[in-house]
Amino acid sequence: MDMRQLKYFHTIATEGQITKAAKKLHIAQPPLSQSLKNLEHSIGTPLFDRNGRRMELTEAGRTLYQRCETIFEFFEETLLEVQDTGEGMRGKLSIGCVKSAFSHIPRKMKRFGENYPDITFELKEGDSASLAEDLKNRRIDFAVIRLPLELDEFHHKRLPVEDYVAVLPDEWLVEGDDNTICMELLSALPLLLLRRTSGRGQYELILDQVKNYNASPKVVTMCPDVDMILELVSEGVGAAIIPELAYQKHNPGKVKMMKIKEDTLHSESAVIWLKDRYLSKSAQKFIELFDEEDETE
Repeated sequence: MDMRQLKYFHTIATEGQITKAAKKLHIAQPPLSQSLKNLEHSIGTPLFDRNGRRMELTEAGRTLYQRCETIFEFFEETLLEVQDTGEGMRGKLSIGCVKSAFSHIPRKMKRFGENYPDITFELKEGDSASLAEDLKNRRIDFAVIRLPLELDEFHHKRLPVEDYVAVLPDEWLVEGDDNTICMELLSALPLLLLRRTSGRGQYELILDQVKNYNASPKVVTMCPDVDMILELVSEGVGAAIIPELAYQKHNPGKVKMMKIKEDTLHSESAVIWLKDRYLSKSAQKFIELFDEEDETE
């Protein structure tokens, strides 16, 4: 059994057919079929059930498939580590970020690009839960997420705490003139809240806090995208409760920000990266920039 056989096996399992796998590998079908027969012979057990043209993994095949993914990941990380040792900073850096926390990224990218011009960037947007899955599947190097999030599988670096603020349509009149609003009055308005696609996040955090003030929130829209939320506010659909930095960086106009009088609602962000995975020198250097962060600039 060698790496070439494992690669062929993995591709057949992923594609589900010898024909599709051969096209993807750019080889003829007979040698691919022969490679699979040789692999099954050397292992001593069938890896696929042949169902017409469809190839379905046996229990032994599923075990080998899972091990192949681990082997390929280890191989790629080993190669990356060797390249890091022998070369300067170069290659691609894949960064995930929730949109409401993206303001942590641009200045660092500019500074990093000036210091390491051979690095290219790939950016991935998503909510905290989906970015955590991207990290586990090694699709990105690290991510900037909003807490809460289960962090057992990740190293993390916490970022400065932000206050939540209320964002209302410009034309809405509210009591008082000190640019603040109380939780009881805010919860009586139609609310548009950020909500991640799975798991407990900002949505649940806000609702818990609102209920602490014996208020009954009227949530009319839930959405994971802060730009969409603010666009709806600008059209008068409702009021939003979002982290202050997200408002400052995404303000679409025709809206106003109001501080929440009860100073108990705060948002925490963090940089996270997967444990038990080699982190490239470029990723390490970029993450170090968060130690120098000053959002007052």
